[in-house]
Amino acid sequence: MRKTEQLLHRIDELQKETGIPRTIFAACPNSPTVIRASIRAAKRNNAPIYFAATLNQIDCDGGYTGMTQEAFTRTVRFEVERYNFTGPVIIAIDHGGPWLKDRQRTEKWSVKDAMDGVKKSFEAAVLAGYDLIHVDPTVDINVPKGQIIDILLVAARTVELISHVEKFRREHGLPEISYEVGTEEVHGGLADEATFDTFIDDLRKGLIGAGLSGVWPCFIVGKVGTDLDTTVFDGSVARKLTAKVRPLGSYIKGHYTDDVANPEEYPLCGMGAANVGPEFTMSEYRALCELEQLEKKLEAEGKVAVLSNMRDTLLAEVHDSHRWEKWLHEDELGKDLCELTPERQDWIVATCCRYIWQQPRTLAARGFLYDNLGRLGIDAEEIVLGRIERDMDKYFRAFNLIGLNDLL
Repeated sequence: MRKTEQLLHRIDELQKETGIPRTIFAACPNSPTVIRASIRAAKRNNAPIYFAATLNQIDCDGGYTGMTQEAFTRTVRFEVERYNFTGPVIIAIDHGGPWLKDRQRTEKWSVKDAMDGVKKSFEAAVLAGYDLIHVDPTVDINVPKGQIIDILLVAARTVELISHVEKFRREHGLPEISYEVGTEEVHGGLADEATFDTFIDDLRKGLIGAGLSGVWPCFIVGKVGTDLDTTVFDGSVARKLTAKVRPLGSYIKGHYTDDVANPEEYPLCGMGAANVGPEFTMSEYRALCELEQLEKKLEAEGKVAVLSNMRDTLLAEVHDSHRWEKWLHEDELGKDLCELTPERQDWIVATCCRYIWQQPRTLAARGFLYDNLGRLGIDAEEIVLGRIERDMDKYFRAFNLIGLNDLL
């Protein structure tokens, strides 16, 4: 049995034995610090950890983390060894589909080039030992603004991508992997029940037609109330979608779980897993800003020679990256970052830091900050890791995962 399905199956068995439902927590590895914090938090909570990495973050070109698929799996392995973590680790692609990688969208790649690029990324992930691929062709830059891609085309492209992975995997004698399918919520997709049903039916027919009747996704992404601007999980919708997919052998996967107001309802509603990403970039950012305030206090006391200028550096790097522009609201289009309200500017810098953590100026400023505090006996890295881990702990707790490794 594939690793992800094995974990889900065991969680189901435990629920029958104990009455305790569980939801798998998936962290978005948007920085080396978050990767390390994830392993440490999983170790302390004695729970599995699942990494859901986008192609913007980790890809053949290094992504914004600077890591290829092989470098990522090696990094995770090294961190697992560092902390002697013995629980399950699942490594997955998140939102793997044409034009979901920023470069493909900004450079306006053709359908063929975009699909071929995704296939190349999937091949690299399989070779690197990934456990799961989220196949998500729900975006098409050729669809006019305001319209949603034909769901039958989404199903057809999903089958094409899964077929390619299965052919590549078998040709290279590689282990079976798991799949996740479904929508990128920001752009539409499986947003209503009828569309959801059509997609599931056409996907099933397409896989059978491709000779892949034994291949079926363990996760289907459901629109359960959370998106970029909302934080309330809709349990009634989750229960309805779960009732549809469980007879098929699938589980509903939640996205945009960041800062969700009611995470404890996820396992109660049968959710198989939930992704959390930008929240931990914000955790890292807030911790660094707090440390900078301490640094300034110490500088005023004559204990620090040269300030790191951490936040100003982050602001400048985020601004120069231009990647923040895709997060602008309609009434903000055309404005410069410095023209936004202080609240919006702070939110954008906090969430977009993930794009520039590995830039030279950012690394230099962090090094200055850590060194300034380290000279005075303050372990800055430990404080940053602790802040991220604290924010992860609430999901391990809410999803009933603490101590799960002992039961697996």
